[in-house]
Amino acid sequence: MTKVKTVFFDVKDYEEQYLLENKPEECDFLLIKDTFSDVVKDAEIISVFTSSKVPSEMLKNMPNLKLIATRSTGFNNVDLEYCKNAGIQVVNVPRYGEVTVAEFAFALLLNLTRKVSQAYEELKEGKISLQGSIGMDLLGKTIGIIGTGAIGCYVAKIAHGFGMKILSYDPFPREDIKEKYEVQYTTLDELLKNSDIISLHAPSTKENFHMINDDSFSKMKNGVIIINTARGEIMDTGALYKALKSGKVAGAGLDVLECEDIIVREELYLTKIDCVNKECLENTLINHKLLDMPNVIVTPHIAFDSKEAITRILNTTLDNIRGYLKGEIIHNVY
Repeated sequence: MTKVKTVFFDVKDYEEQYLLENKPEECDFLLIKDTFSDVVKDAEIISVFTSSKVPSEMLKNMPNLKLIATRSTGFNNVDLEYCKNAGIQVVNVPRYGEVTVAEFAFALLLNLTRKVSQAYEELKEGKISLQGSIGMDLLGKTIGIIGTGAIGCYVAKIAHGFGMKILSYDPFPREDIKEKYEVQYTTLDELLKNSDIISLHAPSTKENFHMINDDSFSKMKNGVIIINTARGEIMDTGALYKALKSGKVAGAGLDVLECEDIIVREELYLTKIDCVNKECLENTLINHKLLDMPNVIVTPHIAFDSKEAITRILNTTLDNIRGYLKGEIIHNVY
């Protein structure tokens, strides 16, 4: 029996053995470390990570393609409109790391509120300043959670444990967390106005593009702290930079950035700079400014990156592929 050609892109060293040991018998796996390309034109199934862009221009060169399995919850890197019209199924991993990402969001938050990185850098330089290390307790502070999917709900659970007041905004409120974690749903404007800390957990959609912008920052408390472990496109990078410079925002913990792939692959993009649009070039310049700010912590999109979460991602992806082979799409995006 001819095996189903299945190509995994963005494959990390720690994924290789697990994928090969657990692959469906019906599949012939090809594991590629590079991001997505149409190099394997006869693949029936491909699997990509968030670092891969999957545009229609490349998909058109893959006539046998029937399934795209993203190894992530987000799927904004895939041209869904083309896939719908071409009859290509797209599946994702809807739940794998609510605990993992929520814990990381609080790692960023505590780093900022207790000035951990700042104190560490000063200590390395032989500077010890109790005055400069004065932080802030979370007890009694108001956290605004934008988006109460699986991750946002777990953020609420942790915040409740810290004794924080919790405001949330989501078009689809979760009744179960209102009483359990004392969550108060409100409008976005009221959340912006009343939160000491704002944590973003909304998906990247056309509607949510630059949800946090100049107007949003103008409504926030002075000295607010921003945490973003969702997607960079949700927040206007230029607006954030201005808010940080003015002092409106006291600190920001960012695991995601707009156009973050350019920073990760700067050498590559420098060889094809004409392919980068003006907005991404501007955002990249601002991102470098953010990296130099002492009240900003930037991490390279690693909030998901725990051993347990990676195993869950791979298991769900393999289950999605098995489901497709049986004619039972499990976690289809549309």
